[in-house]
Amino acid sequence: MAFGAIVEHDTSFSEWRPVARQCFLAGVPPEELEWRCASAEASLFDAPLTLPSPKPDAPNPILRSNCLALLKSILRHADQTRFDLAYRILWRAQSEPSLAAIPLDPDIARALRMVHQIRRDAHKMEAFLRFRDIGESQNGRRLFLAWFEPDHYILPTVAPFFTRRFTDMDWAILTPKGSITWNGEKCTLSRTACSKPDLSDSLEQLWQTYYMAIFNPARIKTKAMRSEMPRKYWKNLPETRLIPQMLAQAGTRVKAMETQQPQEAPYFHKRLQQRRTEKPEP
Repeated sequence: MAFGAIVEHDTSFSEWRPVARQCFLAGVPPEELEWRCASAEASLFDAPLTLPSPKPDAPNPILRSNCLALLKSILRHADQTRFDLAYRILWRAQSEPSLAAIPLDPDIARALRMVHQIRRDAHKMEAFLRFRDIGESQNGRRLFLAWFEPDHYILPTVAPFFTRRFTDMDWAILTPKGSITWNGEKCTLSRTACSKPDLSDSLEQLWQTYYMAIFNPARIKTKAMRSEMPRKYWKNLPETRLIPQMLAQAGTRVKAMETQQPQEAPYFHKRLQQRRTEKPEP
């Protein structure tokens, strides 16, 4: 009989925890336990899995706060082997209480890489998500819609950021991994996958004009740009359509800047200088 559990691909820590606890109380070590995703392609060699029954006198698992936080974080990763890793860390932490504080340990090093990838994914979502105005909500507030394609299950991570940042409008963020909605009072998360909507608004042209105006052709660093804004995000950003054109014209614009003659400062500059000279000393 093979011990194990079949979980959904987006299983959260709160859903994984009772299953892992049951397996731990049954005394099943990590190497004898299989975590299988329900969405994974079935194999002819896959044996039926059975959850073990806990022993009545088994001691409860104990985790330090840093280890618990680590497990909560890595279970938002999209790697389907995260369940095995989390259970192995849980098992080992009982005899190695300081395990989570050892970054050179192979399991912890792998978990920390996952944490870094999750944080980076959340940072990119906060930076590259674009809301579009789609009218008014039922309560008369402005209504906005956005689409993003995260790599990991980070919606619970980023929801507080968007709720704090955009409290004065109603909005919905749709992703292939679920959605976040805000109605001015309540933030709601859904794990139902969404389809990409057709997004455009009247401000898109204005935003592109602004983006072109602040582009400095003399300070192009394409490698750094692609590092901070990987190409996979370009398809959902209105301004990135302009990047090939701006890069192609950069050389010509730099030469024009070099040959441009000095121009007289605007009238308001003289007025400001005059006020500064006329201001009495404190």
